[in-house]
Amino acid sequence: MPGTVLLLAASPVGKGCLVDAASVLPVLAAVAPPVLSGTDTANVVELADPLEPQAVLTRLRAAATASGPLTMFVTGQLQLDRRQRLPHLALARTTPSTVRYTAFPWRWIADELRLRPPGSTTVFVDLHADADTWEFIASRPLTAGPSAELYGRVAPPPGRRAVAQPAYMRAVATLLRSGHRPPPAQLHQQALTRVSGEDARPGAEDLVLAPGRAWAGQPWPPAPEFTTVTAPPGTAPTPPPRPPVPPAAVPAPPAPPVSPVSMAAPAVSVLPTSSAVPVAAVPVAAVPVASVPCGPSVPSPASSGRAEARVGPAVPDPHGEITAAVRDGRHDDALALAGRWERDALRTHGAGSEQVLHWMEVRADLAMFAGDAERSCRGWLALAATRLDAGQDPGAPEVESAVDRAHHQWGRVQDLERARELGAELARLRRRVPGRREGALDHVQRQMGQLGTQA
Repeated sequence: MPGTVLLLAASPVGKGCLVDAASVLPVLAAVAPPVLSGTDTANVVELADPLEPQAVLTRLRAAATASGPLTMFVTGQLQLDRRQRLPHLALARTTPSTVRYTAFPWRWIADELRLRPPGSTTVFVDLHADADTWEFIASRPLTAGPSAELYGRVAPPPGRRAVAQPAYMRAVATLLRSGHRPPPAQLHQQALTRVSGEDARPGAEDLVLAPGRAWAGQPWPPAPEFTTVTAPPGTAPTPPPRPPVPPAAVPAPPAPPVSPVSMAAPAVSVLPTSSAVPVAAVPVAAVPVASVPCGPSVPSPASSGRAEARVGPAVPDPHGEITAAVRDGRHDDALALAGRWERDALRTHGAGSEQVLHWMEVRADLAMFAGDAERSCRGWLALAATRLDAGQDPGAPEVESAVDRAHHQWGRVQDLERARELGAELARLRRRVPGRREGALDHVQRQMGQLGTQA
């Protein structure tokens, strides 16, 4: 079934313009229609700096009544009308005093999309707000109706006399120009990651819009060297070369050399599954393989009347099985397997050992792959606390990485009560481990303030 795509970019002409909305349309127009829509064929409707609200409504209504999936890309700026204090999308002739008559009421989008089948409508937005609207939106997040999935951001007003660029929508368009259209949530996260690196600016963070978000605010971006411990879905594990271990010197004839499997998973340059943007990879800390086995070794059966070399059999590497489970969507199986290996490492090597810490990292990563941000955040917080309790320096890369990842996942926790609980723990850790990205503790405190407001 063919899809429908509506490209809408609008902003006022003159000094009231906050964002150069129409500049992103050529980039979006360069994307093949099926990629924009995620269907085999698609019809594309483009509205560049429209003048009349009714013209926008007519095109929106036609798109909303079309059969098949609907994808909207909306770029522009929001303003409140002075009478009802409701957000509007400013059009070419909009001024602060004429918002009610010349701008497009945002609620019309939800009204027109409300009757569409659930799961058939996706809306991407890159919006800027003036100071008055920004204060309003911060406590009343935008929606596109119960049947539509809304992704994007609302950015605070730019500096005085500055005209902002639609960096989020440009990132979405650039990602789609590759010819591959990931799922909307993944595309959204990839675009956010690009924006965090390219659109850095002082002041308030963008308000991030995504289905199911219980509180507003952009998650703390991962550090440039953010890597995962486990291989991502679709990536087969490729363990490093295995150094041979010579057999023990005993009177009996030596047994064949055995090469134990490295316990360190390959370092993979990848963000969470929802943000797979390549970044610089930094290998995770590995344990010397020759001296520390991955799991408990099984003793060789004794031969009658003769001493044998005490060499355990090769321990199977579980990372391949875990990766296969994640790739197949069997996240519970992957977590259970990692948990068994962590318990084995705890019995064999003790709490705080590198073997246990490794499996704590793996489980936190697996929770992230499963979309369980709360469990992932708790895992990284526990790992950071364990490393600090073991005497590791707060500036150690492994400690900073664990806190950064906990911070990153915390921004995706949807439950308000859980977010407040984890935020308090994260703030305590951030006082000890500020990390290398300036403003981490301030970010936590601001987000906690928002959570308090929405309680």
